Amino acid sequence: MSGFKSLFKQTFIYGLATVLPRMLSFLLVPLYTSEVVLENPAEYGTVSVIFSYFVLFNVILAYGMETAFFRFFNKEDDKAKVISTSTISLIVSSFGFFAIALLGQDQIANTINIDVKYINLVIWILLLDALVIIPFAWLRANEKPMRYAAIKLLNVIVNIGLNLFFLLALKNLAQSEGIFESIYKPNFEISYIFIANLAASAITLLAMISFYTKIKFQFDKALWKRMFRYAFPVLIAGVAFSINETFDRILLKELLPPDKAETDIGMYSACYKLALFMTLFATAYRLGIEPYFFSHAKTKNPQKNYANILEFFVAFGSVILLTVVVFADLIKPIIIRSDAYWEAMWIVPIILLANFCLGIYHNLSVWYKITDRTKFGAYISVIGAIITLVINMVFIKEYSYKASAVATLVAYASMMLLSFYFGRKYYPIPYNLKKIGLYLLISIGFSILSFYKYRGVYIAGIAMLIVFLGLVILLEKNQLRKVFKR
Repeated sequence: MSGFKSLFKQTFIYGLATVLPRMLSFLLVPLYTSEVVLENPAEYGTVSVIFSYFVLFNVILAYGMETAFFRFFNKEDDKAKVISTSTISLIVSSFGFFAIALLGQDQIANTINIDVKYINLVIWILLLDALVIIPFAWLRANEKPMRYAAIKLLNVIVNIGLNLFFLLALKNLAQSEGIFESIYKPNFEISYIFIANLAASAITLLAMISFYTKIKFQFDKALWKRMFRYAFPVLIAGVAFSINETFDRILLKELLPPDKAETDIGMYSACYKLALFMTLFATAYRLGIEPYFFSHAKTKNPQKNYANILEFFVAFGSVILLTVVVFADLIKPIIIRSDAYWEAMWIVPIILLANFCLGIYHNLSVWYKITDRTKFGAYISVIGAIITLVINMVFIKEYSYKASAVATLVAYASMMLLSFYFGRKYYPIPYNLKKIGLYLLISIGFSILSFYKYRGVYIAGIAMLIVFLGLVILLEKNQLRKVFKR
């Protein structure tokens, strides 16, 4: 049970490292969606499209080496060689990308129809973010969640502080005093958003620079080949995941009429943020369980603990799903300031459920990671990406962002079911399917009733939430007592 408690302790700290920064970053959504900064949803749509490319290229620049690092760090006797080999690999590939992208930035800008000044900033940010992948993985592998959390929090504080300064204080000074006219230009807000991001990434790298001074730079070619063979399917899975996660914004931009595309993307992206509560929970859980999966793979009967982990995840995730759905209309004016974005609220329960399915998939994925069958992760993610692309390309012209939301749900639900199916074959885990199924059935059913039939009738929604909370506490009271007992 001590290992299980350790998992929850680390997940709690990693959760703070993820939840607190993201909660702070919530400040940026009201800022961006207010008419003071970005005048309309179309401008926010432009920012969202650029961040979609961010997700894709972050995955490409990591090329699965983070997951390979965890696997070989726990598997190999010479851990120093694993650290140095993976670090050198990412340094070389990152600077190689940087040089090529910088030389071809004009061609990139013309191809994707985005201003080259934004492309230049994105290239620098991608380089700096890639250089801290292994240092952050090293902190997680060595169970140093407090330092991990502190640096992550520093990144977001700097990012938010500079956003507020550039977009509010600097703008007001320029307009009232006339002293920043040479710096502040009309419609320069989007550049300021990425300049703030660049500064935060630079400070994060400086905070992790001690990692580079401590390691021995030794490159083991044979080890790198084994790590890359392990990592390559993870790369394919990551690219497919990025397609599932953000490519719908790019498709909306390409498939909708120009006068409609960026406005719809802006509304869709803003309302998508309300699913952040589920994303935060799933991400924090994943950050905690990934090192745990590998470090406990050789213990006696790890499958039992893996089964308990998924049960807890589904129980807490179901509570989050129903809570956010019930109170979505009370939360929206706090996060999304302008009612010009609220038209897309229809997608909120669907995106919440989609991210819930994704979180379950990450929990189920233990079987192919610890049995070195990462190719299955690639296969499953590619199938999800194909589903995403097909549904979006067929239905976007008629249903716009509603098609994108449904595509996300269908893709993640399919990935979840496929992982469960293959996991039973290659690494059976005794999941309590009756209890898990009960939580899912009731929470999804109550969410549908609350949002689509009794929306705004808070007595009905709160009653459903209380009933479901009572059920979870009743069924999990023994496990909860063990986890929180000193």
